[in-house]
Amino acid sequence: MAVNKAECPDFLNDYIFYLRIVRGRAETTVNEYFLNIRLFLRYILMTKQNLNQPLESVKIKDFPAELLKEITLRDVYDFEYFLAEERGNKPAARARKTAALKSFFHYLHKRANLIDHNPADDVEMPSVKRALPKFLTLEESLRLLSSDSFENPERDFCIVTLFLNCGMRLNELVSINLDDIDFEERKLLLKGKGSKQRIIYINDACISAIKTYLNSRKNPPEEPNALFLSRKKRRISRRRVEQIIEKLLDETGLGNRGISPHKLRHTAATLMYQHGNVDTLVIKEVLGHASIATTEIYTHLSDDLKQSAAENIPIAKMKRSPAQKKKEESKEED
Repeated sequence: MAVNKAECPDFLNDYIFYLRIVRGRAETTVNEYFLNIRLFLRYILMTKQNLNQPLESVKIKDFPAELLKEITLRDVYDFEYFLAEERGNKPAARARKTAALKSFFHYLHKRANLIDHNPADDVEMPSVKRALPKFLTLEESLRLLSSDSFENPERDFCIVTLFLNCGMRLNELVSINLDDIDFEERKLLLKGKGSKQRIIYINDACISAIKTYLNSRKNPPEEPNALFLSRKKRRISRRRVEQIIEKLLDETGLGNRGISPHKLRHTAATLMYQHGNVDTLVIKEVLGHASIATTEIYTHLSDDLKQSAAENIPIAKMKRSPAQKKKEESKEED
């Protein structure tokens, strides 16, 4: 859902402008922050003004700027409780909303000078248990690529090939333009999160899949620079790609496992780590992670690989120190 400026008070519209222009946040991030902050402002109006109406129907357009000064740390924690108990938000969802509130109140305090203190300053982030990511094995990935269930064989095979070889995000894939591809240099420009760009290298499989798909495009497209097109010859949507992957997984017996386009990104990262003979710093750059801590989630190796790593470290054969060895030799001579 896009931001609706008409339903926002001036201070929220100013904050959204700040996120977009000053901070350069991606539109998806701006939209998510807007939804989270709108929910919080609705909650504050409900509780502070004792409104007797559904939360979703509360209008925030005339939210009094003076009321912002009355919001306390307790209000923020009450909102967290409401999210958990009334809306069933898991820790990860609450953490995202808390991050949005921290950013919002920091702006109101430090940038807009609308409040004297930041009530969210001391709010502790909900503890999020980082589960190991879901991913396909090498054999399952090959089964997916070998499927004869592609609706549009050339296009859909190319989509899966790029996901599994490059580990790109869904939004990065649908945003690829033809002039982002350099076949001669074997490079591809991706537009990532936060409007950041990065260049990745593409292998023979990717180059072959892209060229084969381009050769199959017959009628002049409505968006000639877009790589992946819908049946209407326009840039393919995120949702359409999700449907393609969902159907393909079902028809190859890999459905009902929570695998999505983003999980194919997990799969690519896992295959790179387990079979690509590269370290996490390289994978971090390929995936476009801001922090190495995010990349380290992909180091979930099988017990066999862990054991192999331990046994094959160069110093694994060193059982005694030189001093111990010399001491033992002296005893034998005595």
